[in-house]
Amino acid sequence: MADRRQLEFFLLRYVPDAVKDEFVNIGVVMVEAGAGAAENRFADVRFTRDWRRVRCLDPQADVEMLAAMEREIRGQLATAQDREALLRRLEDSFSNVIQLSPAKGCLAEDPAREIETMASIYLEVAKVGGKREASGRQRILGKMRDAFERAGVAKFVLPVPVAPYTRPGDPFQFDFGYRVKGEIKLFQAVSLKAGVDAAVLLAARYPRIVSVMAKMTEATPGLTAVIDDDLDRGQESVQFALNMIEEEKIRIAMVAEMPAIAEVARRELRV
Repeated sequence: MADRRQLEFFLLRYVPDAVKDEFVNIGVVMVEAGAGAAENRFADVRFTRDWRRVRCLDPQADVEMLAAMEREIRGQLATAQDREALLRRLEDSFSNVIQLSPAKGCLAEDPAREIETMASIYLEVAKVGGKREASGRQRILGKMRDAFERAGVAKFVLPVPVAPYTRPGDPFQFDFGYRVKGEIKLFQAVSLKAGVDAAVLLAARYPRIVSVMAKMTEATPGLTAVIDDDLDRGQESVQFALNMIEEEKIRIAMVAEMPAIAEVARRELRV
C-alpha cells in the first residue's frame, strides 16, 4: 500500500455582502504539508463549474472574473517557493469578497484524486435535468487530470484561455494544452451523453480560434476532444455532433485512450 500523504485544504468562499455574512463555496485549494522542497509537494486548486448558486446569491456577480482566478491561483501555487507565504498573500489580496475558510487536514495516497473528491463534496450541487451532462464532463475531466498526473506532466499541461485569440473577457478555455516544437496540442473534455450542444458549439467556435492562435503564436494548433467511453453512437444527434467535430479537423479520443495520450505528452515534453 502506498504511503498516505499529509494534506491541508481550505475553501474559497464568495461573500458579496459582509454584513449579511452569506457565502457560496467556489473553490478548493489543497497543499501538501510536511518537510521537503516546496516544488516537490502537491499544491493545486479546483473551482466550481456551475455558477448558478453564485448568481442566485448575487445576480451582478462577475463570474468570468471569478473563474479566471482559478488559473491565477494555480500558476502561483506552481511557482511559489514558500507556499505558506503565498496562502497568507491570497488571504490578504481578495479583500472581503473572497474569504478563506479555516484550513483542514486530511491524509490521502493520491492527492490529485483527493482534491477531486473534496471539490465534489464542497462545490457540486444536486441538479435536475442537466445533471448528467455536467457530471459526465466533470468525470471525463477528472480522468484526464489523473492521466496527466500519473504521467508526471500535470504541471506542464495547463488550461489555455482563448481570450487572447478572440476578445477580452471571453471565459472559454481549453482544458489542457502544451507546446512542443512548432505545435500547440490542446485537449478538451466533451460529454455527449445528455446533449450535444457543447460539442456543436466547440466545433463552431474552433476554426476562428485556431486560425488566430496559429498567426499569433506562429505554431500549428491541434485539438483533441476526449469523449465518453460508453457513448451510444447510434443516436442521430450524437453522430451529427461527432461529424461536425471531425469536419473541423478535431481529433476524437475516448477516455480510455488518456493514459496513452499522457505518455505521448511525457515523451514529447521529455519529463
